[in-house]
Amino acid sequence: MQPGPRRAHPGLLTQVQILFLATLVAIDVGCLWIGHWLAHLATRQGPQVVLGPFNEWLALPVVHTVLLLAAFVWRRMYQRRRPILHLDETIKILFMNGILVLLLLAVLTMLLVDFEVYRRHVLFIWAITSLLVSVGRIIHTQFQWSAQSKGIGAQRVLLVGSGQTAAIILQKVRSTPKLGFVVAGAIPSDNGTSRLVGVPVLGTVDEIPEVVAAHDIDEVIIGMPEASQEEIVRLISICQEEKVGIRVFPDLFQIMAQEVSIGDLSGLPLLTMRDVALQGWKVVVKRAIDIVVSVSALVFLSPFFLLASLLIRLESAGPVFHTQVRMGLDAVPFDMLKFRSMRVDAETEGPGWTTPDDPRRTRIGRFLRSKSLDEFPNFINVLMNEMSVVGPRPERPVYVEEFRRFVPNYMERHKEKGGITGWAQINGLRGDCSIEERIKYDLWYIENWSIGLDFKIMAVTAWKILFRTHPDAY
Repeated sequence: MQPGPRRAHPGLLTQVQILFLATLVAIDVGCLWIGHWLAHLATRQGPQVVLGPFNEWLALPVVHTVLLLAAFVWRRMYQRRRPILHLDETIKILFMNGILVLLLLAVLTMLLVDFEVYRRHVLFIWAITSLLVSVGRIIHTQFQWSAQSKGIGAQRVLLVGSGQTAAIILQKVRSTPKLGFVVAGAIPSDNGTSRLVGVPVLGTVDEIPEVVAAHDIDEVIIGMPEASQEEIVRLISICQEEKVGIRVFPDLFQIMAQEVSIGDLSGLPLLTMRDVALQGWKVVVKRAIDIVVSVSALVFLSPFFLLASLLIRLESAGPVFHTQVRMGLDAVPFDMLKFRSMRVDAETEGPGWTTPDDPRRTRIGRFLRSKSLDEFPNFINVLMNEMSVVGPRPERPVYVEEFRRFVPNYMERHKEKGGITGWAQINGLRGDCSIEERIKYDLWYIENWSIGLDFKIMAVTAWKILFRTHPDAY
């Protein structure tokens, strides 16, 4: 294979990427200055406040701008290729800007003689600039994602791998066009014995340098969890020489072993895997959160419960609630409550996954399932300590018996109570999806649990229920 034309300076930003970056920096700076101006106006409205014109306080936005840009560069907040959650970025901005405002005051106190500022002014600066910068970044992100989904600033991707792993990566890339990735081709890791539908095979593993040059590749995604560490390191070295971005799909062990500490046993060095995060007092805190959230939800949603119950009974004969046996903590079965969304005789031929346009669904059931509203009675299970608000989604015993036979470490997910929503669900893994992929997300959640992570999952779930329809909820 003869190398073809390639960009003169591979690895550098393209003109479109520079434009995205420049506009983001301009938005950050513009929002910061507007925030300072609004904070100045708001402070002057207070009683007994003597505050000179805005141009006498230019030192505040000038120093704040320098600190903000330096902090954003340090925290890599101008590298926005990956799909970020607006909630994550907003929380990060609130914390970072709070620290920067305090640092701003410290710097100006040392540099300027007789520098004094109203506490109200400081509070307004932090609140207004944080809000405006967050909103500005959300708007910029939406525009950038829209442009990238149309091919503007797209990056060409080479997929190295085979089998289900490569198929999962390909599906993810194709289902998120807003990231701006275009799969130019693939290199099978099994010497070309398997192919991906609609993706041309561009060569072999040993021909990666030629393939990268000939097809102007920007990113290489390596999906070979079965490969040895030496093989992965060799592939990474090859890609680094070609100055392309490198992404590696980890195997299950790598995901579970993200935090490893080195200890010793009487001088014998040992690697200590991170323990399950949810232990001790954290169990009590999580249970307290479950009680507060479930009671609040049941009270707040009581009018909806009455309306849904009435509509279900009016449309078809049968009970309002449908109970299914699910496997909970320590694989102990329990009866999970849901609003009945199907005919009473829906499972006369045995259990099965729901399919698009499933004729077993009722009309009100179709709507309830599209928004996941049929799962609201799960809050009763949470109150009864059979479930948690957040956790791995509990499965039916028949599926548990099936999955445990061929999915490694599947039963590890039963070390925690099942949840109404979970890390896998907010990442699009629900219903009839890859069980291997879902178990990785469930185990990651168990290994990395925190109070903040639970609240984040709850917030994202609420956002999706209110403003989005799940394409895989049917």
